[in-house]
Amino acid sequence: MNIFFGVVFIFSIFIDQITKLWAVNVLKDGSSIKIIGDFLMLSYVENRGAAFGILQNQLWFFVIATIVMMSILLYIFIKFKNITMLSRLSITLIGGGAIGNFVDRIKLGYVVDFIDVRFGNIYNFPVFNFADSFVVVGSFLMVILILFNKFEKSGLNE
Repeated sequence: MNIFFGVVFIFSIFIDQITKLWAVNVLKDGSSIKIIGDFLMLSYVENRGAAFGILQNQLWFFVIATIVMMSILLYIFIKFKNITMLSRLSITLIGGGAIGNFVDRIKLGYVVDFIDVRFGNIYNFPVFNFADSFVVVGSFLMVILILFNKFEKSGLNE
């Protein structure tokens, strides 16, 4: 079963990196591609911070934080035998997304973002990428599992 999680991990990094390479090649000149009117567009952004533009130009903070976080996630994944398959999937998605953005930070000094969602004049969501999506989906899944006490297998299910 660990092969499955390895494939998901590698696939998430691959999808993230290949779509960012596409964004650099197609969108870096400043053009945008409308997918769904003014709601969903593809627009190139170089993000030197975190979500919502916080912690701009703190490269080493993000590098160290990613290494620490990945170490903790890997420890949980390997050492805790009683976590559910969905818990392992959530850890895998968070890890794959984190490494996708980590590669950008090490290679470029910033993260390539390109998915641009806008809610008319009400709210312009921060531009993001597939790695961000994997981290958010994995984190959301983990929170749900923890809230509903499904992160670990119960003694009855083993």
